[in-house]
Amino acid sequence: MNVKFSTKFVAASAAAVMALSLAGCSGGSMDDSSSSSAKASGDSITIGTVTTNSGTAAAYGEAEVKGFELAVSEINAKGGINGKKVKLESMDDKGDATEASNAYNKLAGNNVLAVAGPTISATTAAVAPLADQSKLVTIAPAATSDSIETGNYLFRTCFKDSYQGEVAARFAAENLKVKKVAVLYGTGDPYSSGVGEAFAKAAEKLGLEVVDKESSSSADDTEYSAQLQKIQASGAELLYAPYYYSVAGPYIIPQARSVGFEGYVMGPDGYDGLKLTGDKSQYNKTYYTTHYSADDNTNTKVQDFIKSYKSKNNAEPNTFAALGYDTIYMIKQAIEKAGENATREDVRNAVAGMTFDGVTGKFTMDKSGSPTKSVTVLEMKDGKPVYNTTVQPK
Repeated sequence: MNVKFSTKFVAASAAAVMALSLAGCSGGSMDDSSSSSAKASGDSITIGTVTTNSGTAAAYGEAEVKGFELAVSEINAKGGINGKKVKLESMDDKGDATEASNAYNKLAGNNVLAVAGPTISATTAAVAPLADQSKLVTIAPAATSDSIETGNYLFRTCFKDSYQGEVAARFAAENLKVKKVAVLYGTGDPYSSGVGEAFAKAAEKLGLEVVDKESSSSADDTEYSAQLQKIQASGAELLYAPYYYSVAGPYIIPQARSVGFEGYVMGPDGYDGLKLTGDKSQYNKTYYTTHYSADDNTNTKVQDFIKSYKSKNNAEPNTFAALGYDTIYMIKQAIEKAGENATREDVRNAVAGMTFDGVTGKFTMDKSGSPTKSVTVLEMKDGKPVYNTTVQPK
């Protein structure tokens, strides 16, 4: 993923790795007799994992691993996959592309049927060509960027950055009923500019008037008053500002209120763990899109996952844990469809185009290997993120 995606207990470590981006995808049917002969033989099935368990992004990888382990324990308690117990062979890539490549190559040389990971997008980018070379299906839980050059064997569990920009525009038009919107984004940051442009394009298609588009030279500036004064004067009812939690919270939102902007503020999943300052009421009317909410009482899968996770780990699960959990169940579903003696190619073909219903949403894998899935929208109320709604794909 773009390592912008923070949660409360990992927020402190997030800023150092926010700039890392790139993500993976795939699609279509593959069959190549020259590929690896690894298959689901014997009395167990081995799933490899490559995650960042040390370094600045360690909290992300550790959460994913907890999600993996919970899913595997549940699966084995119910008889495994096709009657075979599931084992994890886990590797730490330390958030480094070379380490990720070495770890992945080691897994590819073993009798591993699929890989869950990597954690961050820089490492996901590094293993993309290796997945192709080894013909080993690989599902990255949280790699959100549109820009990665992917191989035929790389998929992802999360939605793309551009997709959440489009969903945000739909929410603004259909739920908030606004007519005039403005956009502020950092031109020097692929995540900020990419999501911002996607929102603006989708808003125009939906008939919204984009009354102002402003930018900053980077996504980590601290002063935005000049741009925000123009947005206030434009008559915008909603400001879409795709920045990170560490910038939107202490700078953009308070500065928007200080220049008199009283409309809605909306952002992407980078708002998770929003850093607050001053009067908490200034964050009211702020919304953001994300992958999962523990407050979604309408989804029994979410509540069952939270209960199981708390029982096993004595802690609240975050989004990385939820995405990791879903990733293992995606692999399970694919192996079951592929059959008792499934090869790596069989598993890959079962993932391509799959329909899946998990903790982080319902989706169908598109031709590029990215899920078209439901998106959670959270609303800030008195300084706390509260579940607002789930936007279903169209």
